[in-house]
Amino acid sequence: MEKVKKEKKEATLLIAMIPVLFLAVSLILTLVVYKLGEPHIPLITSAMVAAAVAMYFLNYSWEEIEEGIVETIKMSMGAIIIILIIGILVGIWIKAGIIPTMVYYGLQVLSPQYFLVAAFIICAVVSVATGSSWSTVATVGIALMSIGTALGISVPIIGGAIISGSYLGDKISPLSDTTNLAPAMAGANLFDHIRHMLYTTLPSAVISIILFWIIGMRYAGGELDTVAINNLLDTMKDMFYISPILLLVPCMVIGMVIFRIPAIPGLFFASVVGLFFAVIFQGAGLKDLIDIANNGFTSFTGDPAIDELLTGGGMQSMMWTTSLTLCAMIFGGVMEKTGMLNVIACRILERAKTDGQLILATLISCYGIVFIAGDQYLSIVIPGRMYKDAYAQRRLHPKNLSRALEDAGTLASPLVPWSSCGAYMMITLGLAPWAYVPYCFLNYINPIISAIYGFTGFSIEKLPEDTNAFESSDSVGELVG
Repeated sequence: MEKVKKEKKEATLLIAMIPVLFLAVSLILTLVVYKLGEPHIPLITSAMVAAAVAMYFLNYSWEEIEEGIVETIKMSMGAIIIILIIGILVGIWIKAGIIPTMVYYGLQVLSPQYFLVAAFIICAVVSVATGSSWSTVATVGIALMSIGTALGISVPIIGGAIISGSYLGDKISPLSDTTNLAPAMAGANLFDHIRHMLYTTLPSAVISIILFWIIGMRYAGGELDTVAINNLLDTMKDMFYISPILLLVPCMVIGMVIFRIPAIPGLFFASVVGLFFAVIFQGAGLKDLIDIANNGFTSFTGDPAIDELLTGGGMQSMMWTTSLTLCAMIFGGVMEKTGMLNVIACRILERAKTDGQLILATLISCYGIVFIAGDQYLSIVIPGRMYKDAYAQRRLHPKNLSRALEDAGTLASPLVPWSSCGAYMMITLGLAPWAYVPYCFLNYINPIISAIYGFTGFSIEKLPEDTNAFESSDSVGELVG
């Protein structure tokens, strides 16, 4: 007897909110109450709850839901490949002395009179080099916190400078997972995304530097204790051959951004060049480099701060982010395929009648998800999936969406004490909840500038009239091509 296929029902806002609320509660339970720090299980469980809701209330079959999951995962594969290559690149760049050289010269811009400005710039440089705000804070950030405290500078202000600089680098570094995730969600090209972010990021950085300079004038005349910094510099010179010539490789990456070289071949080529530099300048062997490309570089100096700074990379180190991306894609795939994501987006979009209102809605949504779910990845993934079609309908280029996702999603996360990023910053730097937030200038100035651009139209790029907006936004080729 042939099974009668039930007619599908359209999701209501109440039904659509069931898996969202389940996700929020399970994330709070896992991250805040149990302090496990891993959002993977709440995500995958919430995806199954969303599937059950769709099958029971909306008459979807599992085969249809699975098809939506697979299609959504396919859209993230370009970003996943890039993330894996970045793991290889970071490990090889450390062994080649490229990242140590960037840190070495960056640390030498310290000046007692301009400590806060220097802290901001140093953290930005290190974070661009490593692609990780967390590693920057846990290494250079801790050293700067100790030095600034010895100079009598307020701890929350130091924390604000360190966090602002670290997230500036994290936001624009092609080595950062969020920098790759945002264009993946929007359907934009990685290097187009980075260039487009400079319109909002550079003015925010300049304003932040001015504010840190004004505050820092109160602390002019303090003497800088350089023991910790000199120890780090001496250790790096003992471990690696340090020379400006090693800076040619990151300059090459900047050149690739300028000349629009596709991300995957470009970053892989930069890894290969780093491999040759490791052999030529550091005397590395091929066997060690293969192992480092897979498992990362490990430092054994005996100094925890230095070992933390100089340990990292490797393709395996990216598996946490890769698995998280897949879990998020599964949840997003179910929500999108069954129309539940669209219902939520439509309700929010009811008031978004202009380009500016749409961009503002994106920024607010990113902040809202960080506050509710406490995770920066979700604040990029969920609004990215929700608003992608809305941007296409208004013929807004996908890089406008990807920029908004990072202007709010990436930068909001350390401002929320119960988020994974906020908790990490407080514990690592010894900060009190909320006390440091007013001094994270870049993190809230950037979204304000982004919203202003949306309403004024400055730097907001439209798709050409002869372009199929929906095909463009769904093209994986544009992501990596």
